Amino acid sequence: MAATEIKDLAKVNADLQLQKERVETVDFKIITFSLGGKDYGVDIMNVKEIAKADKFTYVPNAASFVKGVYNLRGDIIPIIDLRSFFHLPVEKKSDGLENMLILRIEDRVYGTVVDKIDKVIGINSSSVQPPHPIFGDINIKYINGVVEKDGNLYVILDVIRIFSQHEDDKQKVRMQENTTDNFVPPAASVTQNPEQKAVAADTALGFIKESLAALKHFYASGINDMWVHRRFIDWNATHVESDIQLRNASDAEEFLADFSSPCTNMFWDDEYADMIKNTLPDMPSNSIQVWNPGCGKGYETYSFACVLRNRYPDARIKIWASDNDILAISNAPNMSFDLNEVPEYCRSFMSNGKNGYVFKPIIKDSIVFEYHDIVNEMQLPELDIILMRDLLSHLPVPGQDKQVAYFSEKLKKNGVVILGKNETISDNWRSIGQTPVSAFMCNE
Repeated sequence: MAATEIKDLAKVNADLQLQKERVETVDFKIITFSLGGKDYGVDIMNVKEIAKADKFTYVPNAASFVKGVYNLRGDIIPIIDLRSFFHLPVEKKSDGLENMLILRIEDRVYGTVVDKIDKVIGINSSSVQPPHPIFGDINIKYINGVVEKDGNLYVILDVIRIFSQHEDDKQKVRMQENTTDNFVPPAASVTQNPEQKAVAADTALGFIKESLAALKHFYASGINDMWVHRRFIDWNATHVESDIQLRNASDAEEFLADFSSPCTNMFWDDEYADMIKNTLPDMPSNSIQVWNPGCGKGYETYSFACVLRNRYPDARIKIWASDNDILAISNAPNMSFDLNEVPEYCRSFMSNGKNGYVFKPIIKDSIVFEYHDIVNEMQLPELDIILMRDLLSHLPVPGQDKQVAYFSEKLKKNGVVILGKNETISDNWRSIGQTPVSAFMCNE
């Protein structure tokens, strides 16, 4: 073999080895998915997470490819259907759940609906070929390139271009297609008449309700609907439009600041205790059975026990106090106090112990502290009184309905339910309390 041939062969082998090394070197990863029967990919650096969802909140006057907005653990994000955006066919989902890629573009987060999310693949960036007009079903300006991997051809979308446009050397996040449809984020929607304002207010309130559930496990329902609407009006009046939504747990706590009943997680003061005492009706029996779920550390239970003893001095009183905080419920029976922190109506029921003042047996023996999770049924006798302040609103709505049904089942005739100051029950219940005491008696 001639020297020149050997040299040419060596060069060919070197080129082949270089190409092989280039193919085997991974310096770029994409998440692959399908749209309209074709394979696509996006740079993994733009993908925050993947998710499934079936409930999106409608946004009036939004573009046709905007499915709505979605509460992603407290963050309200717009949801864009890439199939509709690119005018591709949409598959029907048997289970109703949509596949979503959650994308982060600079400091904004978007949800994108796709047909199917496949896998993560690694490629060499030099193997990405420029787009070709043959991909006519998607505007070429939205394509970064195409790449072949394991026999499949993937179209790599330019999500930065899709969701942004260049302006003053900065990416300003928005979406614009060369049609009459333009994406308008919910916060920027313009309302000009009373009907549109009402729709916008209802949408904003819906977002807030979803955020309260996600951030603070507070569930808006008929139990607290009056307070939620009243609070939203006040909140709306003191916050600019772009700042109405609850962005984090601190915002949710601020929104709920006025919800809790008086003297939460502490002894009831003399004024509130007197209100409770005056609300309680005469009891037909000399034996009074009480349930106090969500009793926490026991301050509420001890306060109520003293109120009951003052209201019904000759009665046999039994209180089942329960909570799912096992440490609090374990310590509650053995608590001791500085007499200065105990309200006046409790002091006659206390004696000086080794480590401070403790309740006398007439109070302590009337209380049974038990660990119990409210989502599970508790075996109890027929009850005269149920004390459940503010707890109902922190149960999902089906759980709220279940508890109210349990009230009807367990309470004796003319039995009393005491709820939080901003909670109410209706239908077969009539109010017997006055603010801030929210008490009800069953009509049946």
